[in-house]
Amino acid sequence: MQQDVRVHSTAQIAGHPIHPMLVPIPIACFIGALLTDIAYVASAEIMWANFSAWLLLVGVIFGWLAAIAGLTDFLGNRLVRAQPPAWPHLLGNALALVLATLNVLIHTRDGWTSVWPTGLILSAITALILPVTGWLGWAMVYRHGVGVAR
Repeated sequence: MQQDVRVHSTAQIAGHPIHPMLVPIPIACFIGALLTDIAYVASAEIMWANFSAWLLLVGVIFGWLAAIAGLTDFLGNRLVRAQPPAWPHLLGNALALVLATLNVLIHTRDGWTSVWPTGLILSAITALILPVTGWLGWAMVYRHGVGVAR
């Protein structure tokens, strides 16, 4: 059921919400890190481990920026917090970001130990959380009108 009242984003530039502008970058990076971790485990070619480390670092930097913008929206407007998917979206993304941040530290190890098994497991868990939190974010925008300007 769609609401008549639109819930505007608190963190915005020229009327455009910042959070949805930033989230595609960490999503692409975290999924890319999982794929490059798998490639490293399959080939033992150090290039893939290096790619994973860089993808994770960029994903974590933009993830924290997206988290700041999302938290600004969440705390800045009680109507955002009132949406049913808001809390699970926040907590799921926070978990994914903490795991990815830990994974950046794991990927600073040398060679094989940077990926197998802990790095690959963290990459997989992070990537599995993203579709769930993405669906919840989608529901907030398209079902509940959060951040939609009309």
